[in-house]
Amino acid sequence: MTDYISPKQFHDSEGVEDWRVLSDGACAYFRTRSFTESARFVQAISQLPGVDDHHPDVDLRHDGVTVRLITVSHDYWGMSQRDVKVARQISSAARELGLHAYPSAVQSLLIIPGSPVRAEVMPFWRAVLGYEPRGDSPDEDLVDAHSRGPSFWFEQMDEPRPDGGGAIHVAIWVPHEHAEARIAAALAAGGRMVRDEFAPSWWTLADASGNEADIATTMGRD
Repeated sequence: MTDYISPKQFHDSEGVEDWRVLSDGACAYFRTRSFTESARFVQAISQLPGVDDHHPDVDLRHDGVTVRLITVSHDYWGMSQRDVKVARQISSAARELGLHAYPSAVQSLLIIPGSPVRAEVMPFWRAVLGYEPRGDSPDEDLVDAHSRGPSFWFEQMDEPRPDGGGAIHVAIWVPHEHAEARIAAALAAGGRMVRDEFAPSWWTLADASGNEADIATTMGRD
């Protein structure tokens, strides 16, 4: 496999304006007017040439369809030129049906347990969730084999956080152009900024009780 690309290379490609790369692949949301229209769009996606060889994950709702593209092999999870090709085809199918993409509606959730020894806690989470190790990072990540639930990344902690934050928090991946608005809304809702030295890759916020959440983007990760 030689066509792996970075999130930036994906975004810089022509014809993928509908799509945003998040933690778990390139995502697009197409708004529809009914369940029937959503189903019609998914049927159009199913008829694209080569879709069985590189298939998307699709979430169908009565008011829209979310599509995710990612290249997965035994040692790689990320973007490739195949994703660019399929993204263009899906966007073209949407346009033929009069559907429009809304990048502001895409996001993904990552759960982040922390531990000084990852190997001591990962077996518990694997058992209780029924998840499996991610192929390219089996000592750090667990994923749902059926792509239904959020992924788990296990953070290496040298010691408990001095600011009182818990050992488990969430990361909300959003399109980079919407990160600042999401942060502003969280702060206005009673949150506080905990760490911003890793921006624009992520900002860590906390609620009034110290529970933490990262607003994360793909910026600065290439």
